[in-house]
Amino acid sequence: MTRRKKTRSLADKVSIRTGRRKDYKQWRHENPDQVGQSKRFAAKKEKQRKLQAQRRLARQQSAPDIEIHPATKDSPNTGETR
Repeated sequence: MTRRKKTRSLADKVSIRTGRRKDYKQWRHENPDQVGQSKRFAAKKEKQRKLQAQRRLARQQSAPDIEIHPATKDSPNTGETR
């Protein structure tokens, strides 16, 4: 007996009457709740995004403040906004 190749394709996991692509498309259209990312994968990605956001926020908060337009004594427009 030969081993089945591991695949990420949902087409192999779906038991429909024929193996036609058209039938799979129709099944997918009729059953949107069964098509999509696995809960484990979605949870993993959500965790990664949250961790990335935390790291980014920490980097921004630890960075030194830089004055982009420092107020100088020679400048006639001190205190004015555009």
